[in-house]
Amino acid sequence: MFGLGVWELVLILLIVVLIFGANKLPEVGSGIGKAIQNFKRATGEPEEIDVTPDKSKVEDKKKES
Repeated sequence: MFGLGVWELVLILLIVVLIFGANKLPEVGSGIGKAIQNFKRATGEPEEIDVTPDKSKVEDKKKES
């Protein structure tokens, strides 16, 4: 994958456990999972529709009044 072997992954996991503690790991994993899910949802949704009025149309309406 990225040139990481089993021992490198174990070392990274141990460092994460030391930093966050064993009790916080489920919360960290949940947060990462939610972030990935939101990112996938945001990239998959169509762009929002722009409903701001066009300036030329607004000016034309002002001239007619």
